[in-house]
Amino acid sequence: MSLTSLILLNLILAFMMFGIALSLTVEDFRRILKQPKGPLTGIFAQFILLPAASWSMTMLVAMPAEIALGIILVGCCPGGSFSNIMTHLAKGNTALSVSMTGISSLGAAVMTPASFIFYSGLNPATASLLQEIAVPVQNMLLVVVLVLIMPLILGLMTARFNPQFAQRSDQLFRLVSLSVLFAFVAFTLSKHWQVFVNGIGGFFILVILHNALALSVGRLSAAAAGLNKQDSRAVTLEVGIQNSGLGLGIIFTFFDQLSGMAIIAAAWGIWHLISGLTLTAFWNLRDRQTQSMIIKRTGL
Repeated sequence: MSLTSLILLNLILAFMMFGIALSLTVEDFRRILKQPKGPLTGIFAQFILLPAASWSMTMLVAMPAEIALGIILVGCCPGGSFSNIMTHLAKGNTALSVSMTGISSLGAAVMTPASFIFYSGLNPATASLLQEIAVPVQNMLLVVVLVLIMPLILGLMTARFNPQFAQRSDQLFRLVSLSVLFAFVAFTLSKHWQVFVNGIGGFFILVILHNALALSVGRLSAAAAGLNKQDSRAVTLEVGIQNSGLGLGIIFTFFDQLSGMAIIAAAWGIWHLISGLTLTAFWNLRDRQTQSMIIKRTGL
């Protein structure tokens, strides 16, 4: 990728994070101190359990080293902003989802590079590939800070001092973010189309398995913590909807020659939206069926 394209990509990612921050308030972060179990469960699943599970998958399932590296990277990224929208559609705890997105985005400045380097080093195949590329941790940390933390802080300040603008712009930023994510995917697929066609079966099977693993990690963590239905849905979607846009930004910055990594992140960008919306539709259908049964039993 050219320097101009790389700068443009990171600016777009920063724009997306600024849009996410417009829907956040200081109260969202205070809520974690007041009711910490839900957010802490989600953050623990996001940054501790999912990276470990992603690494385990690369050790148990045979795959090329660059594909494994892509799986580990996506597993180390923070939750994506679309989890907030899907949580709302699923009648989950949207405030909890927004809080976790904000906290995980802040934490990603340290946790994403650190977890990625750590778990990549535990897999012999990815460790040797990473040594060949030799990406300094501080460089990756700097990219995450510039793409995530600074836009998030600016967005929070804008929402704090100009709430009218934040309210008017929130839906627009979400729509633009969704369009940009699909544009990332389209760009990646067009750039590596032949690689994608040759490996579509294996790529998508691995992405589907990895996404199912992420959703399961979120759901089982919520169950183990004894969270209620609304909180459980928020945690499940937060862990299962990854910020694959950030993953693509890191890949294009440091691993542009590894097309397999880019395809994995791009495929995630497609599939996690499909799986999240499907799960949301299933939950809503089950809620209607449960409500219908209650009405029949009570005669109301």
